[in-house]
Amino acid sequence: MRSLLAFASLLTAVLATSRTSAPSGCITVGSGATYSTIQAAVNSLSTTSTTAQCIFIEPGSYKEQVTVPSRAAELTFYGYTSDTSSYGDNEVTITNDLAVADGLSDEETGTLIVLAANFKMYNINVANTYGDGSQAIALSAYADSGYYACQFLGYQDTVLAEEGYQIYASSYIEGATDFVFGQYSPAWFQSCDIGVLDASLGYITADGRTSSTGTSYYVFNECSIAAASGASVPSGAYYLGRPWSEYARVVFQNTAMTDVINSAGWAEWSSSEPNTEDVLFGEYGNTGDGAEGTRASFATKLSAAVSIETILGSDYTSAGYYDSSYF
Repeated sequence: MRSLLAFASLLTAVLATSRTSAPSGCITVGSGATYSTIQAAVNSLSTTSTTAQCIFIEPGSYKEQVTVPSRAAELTFYGYTSDTSSYGDNEVTITNDLAVADGLSDEETGTLIVLAANFKMYNINVANTYGDGSQAIALSAYADSGYYACQFLGYQDTVLAEEGYQIYASSYIEGATDFVFGQYSPAWFQSCDIGVLDASLGYITADGRTSSTGTSYYVFNECSIAAASGASVPSGAYYLGRPWSEYARVVFQNTAMTDVINSAGWAEWSSSEPNTEDVLFGEYGNTGDGAEGTRASFATKLSAAVSIETILGSDYTSAGYYDSSYF
């Protein structure tokens, strides 16, 4: 038995891949690096060059708001880590505490604002630490982009998946109110952990698809939903989503749900504006206490899982934001 356990431990160590130095061609940020801030590194790069660009970030907490403008080349952010397959060993955090309460628009509060197509990010935590009381975004994503083994931490409106095809894989998303939201993006969430914070009432998604032909579509595939570490969440306090617009479209499939999820599964936007007539709030193959019970009348039990091609298109594997190693 000892030899078997030792082999398993060795296999885990072999499979874990570290990234503790800059990949070839990357500029660097952090202690002893070329740039002290991430924004300075981004600003140093040409927006017209078509040669792939990358930034490697040394361990640390970077208190700044980072905007990645539109550019011709693919751009990748790499964070220092001992295990690229998981967010658990991430050692880089971008943090800020901007909020609508500061007089900003919601999208302007993003700690990280991505406007660049074919942007990829690995092993970086992005936090908005404002907390309860105002909309305050960690990530504002407005372009085809992929986020791998990252963490997104906030309270209300943590992740704005607004425009472009988007992938979130092997990542962690935390919040309490409408903390995955947007209007136009088809987004695929693969093997992500969803952590909910202390609250007597909360909503994971708030999709705002603008019409019956709108492109917004969120699918959570093989994910998990549970109380965040250290959080005390009453049974049934959270809903999988509520419709920001009447055409909201969200699916959870093959996902493990603890009892933090209400037996109704889904909620109206409000009593005066339910927004439920034309929604697709779908589920397929979910497990756990949170997957049980009588769902809301406007929810749909699907007969099959939604395919990734339905969300990202038939040619998604050739897209610049896609990384097959996380699938």
